[in-house]
Amino acid sequence: MGQTLAAAFKTRRDAEMAVERLVQEFGVERTDIFIAAAGRSNTAGTAPAGADNAGAEVASETRGDAPLHGSIEVSVDLADDDKAGQVRAAFAEFNASQPPAG
Repeated sequence: MGQTLAAAFKTRRDAEMAVERLVQEFGVERTDIFIAAAGRSNTAGTAPAGADNAGAEVASETRGDAPLHGSIEVSVDLADDDKAGQVRAAFAEFNASQPPAG
């Protein structure tokens, strides 16, 4: 019996890291993983991370153009329940929370 597991991430980086863990270490097919804004607006998460932070140059300014309009939702379709624990562990490792209801 299959199931879909979903989680919300505050940053795009955390969502991407969770996906990479699922694919590279746990063998989840990329075609079974879906990433989307949790709301209606385009978003890079609720907090800046990675490329959304200020540049590495000393003279650079903090970026103010990252669309921080809500969390990023990652969902995984599992054909069998054997990998559910691994998916939950990857979500937890990268600070996931329950996705908003809706």
